[in-house]
Amino acid sequence: MKVLVFGKTGQVATELQRQAEVAALGRDEADLSDPAACARIIAHTDADVIINAAAYTAVDRAEDEEPLAAIVNGEAPSAMARAAAARGLPFLHISTDYVFDGTGTGPWPTSAVPSPMSAYGRTKRQGEEGVAAAGGTYAILRTSWVFSAHGSNFVKTMLRLGKEREALSIVNDQVGGPTPAADIATTLLAMATAFHAEQGKSGIYHYAGTPDVSWEGFAREIFKLAKLSVAVSGIPTSDYPTSAARPLNSMLDCSALEQAFNIKRPDWRMGLNKVLHELGEI
Repeated sequence: MKVLVFGKTGQVATELQRQAEVAALGRDEADLSDPAACARIIAHTDADVIINAAAYTAVDRAEDEEPLAAIVNGEAPSAMARAAAARGLPFLHISTDYVFDGTGTGPWPTSAVPSPMSAYGRTKRQGEEGVAAAGGTYAILRTSWVFSAHGSNFVKTMLRLGKEREALSIVNDQVGGPTPAADIATTLLAMATAFHAEQGKSGIYHYAGTPDVSWEGFAREIFKLAKLSVAVSGIPTSDYPTSAARPLNSMLDCSALEQAFNIKRPDWRMGLNKVLHELGEI
């Protein structure tokens, strides 16, 4: 099975390359701000499965650059999915919990109606709609709170701040499932294998780590494992204003993925342990 990956240096794209022999395209080879060029690559590829692991992910900056984010997150995956459909190739696309407004107290099922609150969320939802409407075999994998030993993420930020400061205030009213990028890559490759064997079912799926936790709780676990002495206090989102609104409830119901592909939620604490080992923190 030959896999073509859009994205090369992002967290999930990096893990895909570590776990399998894939053809990964960086921005210099496939710029998602040029959807037609990305579609042409798919039109001429010899790959069996396409995975889109590239996106505009600067959540706050997207508030000022929504037109660009809409091209990268919306128009490009839509064009890529149409090109894949024309070739009869399965198209796997990564999305986000930000397509929801964060209301409620239970995990979001895949059937929930999206209502994004931010430019990033709106553009990612645009991409979902385009992929689903392309008419081919596809899977949209919504995930949340991605972390790894590379790139920019909450774990690395907390490690840096934990070494610089004796006390930190961390948001405690946003709850979700931290998700190791390595586990997302493993899941995508398993789904790709299923689709290649014509055993995959097109649709939207959720994949997030367990147990669900607040950012404060996540930070406390990071500091505990890394043996950093930091006094942590919880604060509400209202005390930590950002340009883009964040969903308070990012919990995802991942049962559809388990039913269709027999893939269970990963324990993010195990993933965190591996990441901290890789970073030399434990």
